[in-house]
Amino acid sequence: MSEKDEANLMAMKDAAEKILRYSEGFHSADDFYDDSKSFDATLMNFLVIGETSAKLSAAVTSSNPKVTWAKIKGLRNIVAHDYFGVDAEEIWEIIKKHIPQLISNLEEIITKKSG
Repeated sequence: MSEKDEANLMAMKDAAEKILRYSEGFHSADDFYDDSKSFDATLMNFLVIGETSAKLSAAVTSSNPKVTWAKIKGLRNIVAHDYFGVDAEEIWEIIKKHIPQLISNLEEIITKKSG
């Protein structure tokens, strides 16, 4: 794995961890959405993840099919191009159901390189 790929994977992991930090302490999608600073910061980190994933080499993405690369890029496009149409409930579900797994998958990919 190239240093560029490793740096991009680390940036994605960092952004995903920020998403978890920025969303902790809220009890519902509505509570989270009502805190515009936390919600906006979270959406920005979804953009970072999507933009950075697009910079990964084909070798990294093709050899790690557990990560839903196309969905990551798709969510980036929704956030970037339909910002005011973003569904807070959907974002909340992604945070709760998919971000912890994404972090785990990214750690696994990074560790494979180091191991």
